[in-house]
Parts: sequence; C-alpha cells; structure tokens
Amino acid sequence: MNISGIIKLINETKEYGSNGFKKREIVVTTQEQYPQNIMVEFIQDRCELLDAFNTGDFVKVDINLRGREWVNKDGETKYFNSIQGWRIEKTQQEGNPLPPIPDLGTIDDGTPEDTDSSDSNSEEEDTDDLPF
Repeated sequence: MNISGIIKLINETKEYGSNGFKKREIVVTTQEQYPQNIMVEFIQDRCELLDAFNTGDFVKVDINLRGREWVNKDGETKYFNSIQGWRIEKTQQEGNPLPPIPDLGTIDDGTPEDTDSSDSNSEEEDTDDLPF
C-alpha cells in the first residue's frame, strides 16, 4: 500500500526504553477532495530515510498497516493500529493537486444525437461480457 501527498510535519527521532527502540513520525497531507492528515511512523533504521526530506515535499510513502492486541492489568483487551512507512520517495506535483470536479451539466450545442442506436449497440452487447 502507499499514500501520496505533501509532507506537513517531520518529527525528530525519539528513543524509547532501554533496548534502543527508535521511532520517527511524519504527517502527510493527501491531495484529494477531502485532504487527510495521515501520521506515518518509521522505526529503527528506517528513521534515517527521512533525513533527505523537508516539509512541503511531494512524496509517495509505501506503508504497512499494523495491528496489535494488548490486555491491561484488569484483563480488558484493547486493540491498536499503526501505519508504518518502509520506503519514501519524492514525486512531482502534476497540475492541480485536487482531482477535477466532474461536469454534471450538459450543454446543448445544437448537434443532433444519433437516434439509430440499434446497429452500434448490438455490436457492443455482443462484445461486452460483463453480467450487468
């Protein structure tokens, strides 16, 4: 899986515990009709991948979704999800970052429509193997 967008935030690498576990987080803002701010974590040696990037860069991040189960001291089970990045690359912004809005209206340009559709549709129906 991957996500694409603009880097909004790059945090510093943090170490947790006495065993040297390292984690670094970034926030990528997607470029769609309703942009999402997605936090992606890079762990251990993958933290260094982010050194070559800056806020404002357009990127594609290859990710893995991770989930884990945890039972607290009262015996209650909790579930956690995380998004882990394992590769990141710069991409080019192509034109408008938002997808085009479809034209829902039609304009009558005065040209007549082809009303004899029996010949053209019969060929399409013969070659169309979709069940609907």
